[in-house]
Amino acid sequence: MSIFQITGALFTIVALFGVINYRFIKLPDTLGITAVGLVVCLGISALGFYYPPLPAAARKIIVQVDFADIVFHGLLSLLLFAGALHVDLSKMRTQRRAVLMLATVGVLISIAVVGFGFYYAAQWLGHPVSLLWCLAFGALISPTDPIAVLSVLKRAAAPESLETKITGESLFNDGTAVVAFVTLVGLATGANEFSGSAIALDLLREVVGALGLGVVLGFGASLLLRGIDSYPVEILITLALATGGYSLAEALHVSAPLAVVIIGLVIGNHGALTSMSEKTREHLFNFWDLLDELLNLVLFGLIGLEIIALSLHIQIVWLGLAAIPVVLLARGVSVAIPLLALQNFRRLNPHSTLVLTWGGLRGGISIALALSLPEFHGREMFIGVTYLVVVFSLLVQATTLGRLIRRLNFSTARATQLPAARPLVDAKE
Repeated sequence: MSIFQITGALFTIVALFGVINYRFIKLPDTLGITAVGLVVCLGISALGFYYPPLPAAARKIIVQVDFADIVFHGLLSLLLFAGALHVDLSKMRTQRRAVLMLATVGVLISIAVVGFGFYYAAQWLGHPVSLLWCLAFGALISPTDPIAVLSVLKRAAAPESLETKITGESLFNDGTAVVAFVTLVGLATGANEFSGSAIALDLLREVVGALGLGVVLGFGASLLLRGIDSYPVEILITLALATGGYSLAEALHVSAPLAVVIIGLVIGNHGALTSMSEKTREHLFNFWDLLDELLNLVLFGLIGLEIIALSLHIQIVWLGLAAIPVVLLARGVSVAIPLLALQNFRRLNPHSTLVLTWGGLRGGISIALALSLPEFHGREMFIGVTYLVVVFSLLVQATTLGRLIRRLNFSTARATQLPAARPLVDAKE
């Protein structure tokens, strides 16, 4: 099949999944499309017992879709730019310490806890794997996905401070996790030698270079936009920033996800206010809102379909079931330690760690990183385990998060005899 045919088939399938979800399941679009995709793929696999050519034909079509390439060189730059464009920096400043700690220290803690936890869990289940590969698994499963959780938070009327914290953390921790993942895979394959100073310098170069590139491109584009009053051209400029900036960052060997986030923050908070007319701002933000929703539907549709191409043996299922509590424990520890280290930690709501832990959803980036792993003994196992953790995150955590928030708020309100619950995390830090 040609790229055009594959694209047409993908859009058609995802659209049908969306219709089925809207009419019958009524989950949020992204989660519902994933759920419908899973059910359809499992149904095709079950029909294979009676008609073996059917799942083979479906698998032949799905394997033609390079999930990792679509995410890293198609969807990720646009989704990160769209997410950053809508972030209000004035609100994020009130949560800057928490966001910074969670997106850096929290990610590193999560990598370590997942790596060691899964290493021992795999040994206990009779499937020993190298510790370095387990740490690489920790890096690919640690970044949280803001897309699914934000719709749930809004429906549950979650505190604004919580939304800001999860959004900011999710936008920035992708860059940290990807850099750590590349470093650990290099060590595991022997491509890189372990050197604390070299790793630190690489991380510094990736992060500082991305920050510098993002600021330069963001403010440079703002100056360019100032002399233009044509919203189609200005929208094209932002598309060029998201895709071209990502590509330039990769060419310069700095963190492309982080660079695009910085560009989006600059354009959304500086360029939109100083370089655009009100009409242009309205068209620009509406365009990126729609594009963001459409691309997320495609991404989550792909997640639902991807199961047909995986080899989920019973041993992998057991390892996946063991990985789920390990990942949740790591998330809890990686949230609790940074929050307790904040200067005003005594003002934190006691439920904040629980909500942030359960709200740390995994998504397409984790699957894409798993699929980008080089060939080694255990690659298929890590891909299958990653997929099971992501599916649990989207179909169990995401669908129960709103209920958890409402229940905790109700409990807090009753305990304090106040008409409304205190924010999960104090806005002041």
